[in-house]
Amino acid sequence: MKYRKLGNTGLIVSEVALGTMQFGGKMNMGNLGQEDTTRMVKLALDRGINFIDTADVYSLGESETLVGDALKGVRTEIVLATKVRLPMSENLNRSGATRVNIMREVEASLQRLQTDYIDLYQLHGWDSNTPLEETVRTLDDVVREGKVRYIGLSNYMSWQAATAVMLQERMGLEKFVTAQMYYSLVGRGLEYEFQSFAEYHNIGILVWSPLAGGFLTGKYSRANPAPAGTRFAEAGSFVPFDKDMGYRVVDALKQVAARHNVSPARAALSWVLGRPAVSSVIVAARKAEQLEDNVGAVDLRLSDEEVRLLDAASDPGIPYPKWMVLQLDTAEDPRSKALYPERYVDGGPWNDLRGTHWSG
Repeated sequence: MKYRKLGNTGLIVSEVALGTMQFGGKMNMGNLGQEDTTRMVKLALDRGINFIDTADVYSLGESETLVGDALKGVRTEIVLATKVRLPMSENLNRSGATRVNIMREVEASLQRLQTDYIDLYQLHGWDSNTPLEETVRTLDDVVREGKVRYIGLSNYMSWQAATAVMLQERMGLEKFVTAQMYYSLVGRGLEYEFQSFAEYHNIGILVWSPLAGGFLTGKYSRANPAPAGTRFAEAGSFVPFDKDMGYRVVDALKQVAARHNVSPARAALSWVLGRPAVSSVIVAARKAEQLEDNVGAVDLRLSDEEVRLLDAASDPGIPYPKWMVLQLDTAEDPRSKALYPERYVDGGPWNDLRGTHWSG
């Protein structure tokens, strides 16, 4: 296993983290019970994984309960993360990032996880019905009370995350150190703006669904779609992408994987691990052999040519305003080449589309 810092903190986490959505039966995402959960957690620890991510809403608390039992005797040796925000019942006040709900759910998570503290407590999504000041103040409170060590966000748009961080700075509150976001070879929208935001603020990205619900394992093709009951059939629609592009990506993945005699999944995870600002990649394996294969991604290093091959197959294009930012700031501004010549060794991040007089 290899390790990285968790965002801009001194906390060390494994490059691969164990996800837990598959633990419990209420979400039909794996249906693993206590025996299988304990076995999977032990295997993860044996392979050097020290980072486990769960959420209160996973099987409505059952995942946290199973993880808590599986971690008896070793809790203090690992970094444990969970989340709050999504509905836990039909009670209107058991949802959201309100003071009432956060205070209630942090206590409930501590009880289910059988621990006195949570290493990383994350907002599972933006709450448009609650003042942001209320949310960030409450998160600061649970840190100061010792119930939480660090805080993170998840599934935010760039402006939402930037607003939250700036508000925390202005109010002198505990700041977000991580952002748990969807990112994969068939889902590169993170690169439009959020990745740059994370780099600028030293926020570590925790990648969820790096295999796009199982699609990037390479098991499926145009002629062999995912059958009912598979992980991709269950989760694939949750991470939508253009299927024609997806099959092109799988073809490229298989080429790269064959060169290293590894699985397409391992190659896909290695690609994600090589992207900027990534602190850890979360995998939610159902079987021991899947976890073993996923862990192997930390030792796989793709060549520059292989990365370019995968980039080209999965290229989503660059939307406005990012292409204009690149045009003005990296292609047309002569200071950039003078100050950061290393960025232009391979031609630079953007071509000068207008052929300005100082280019070249």
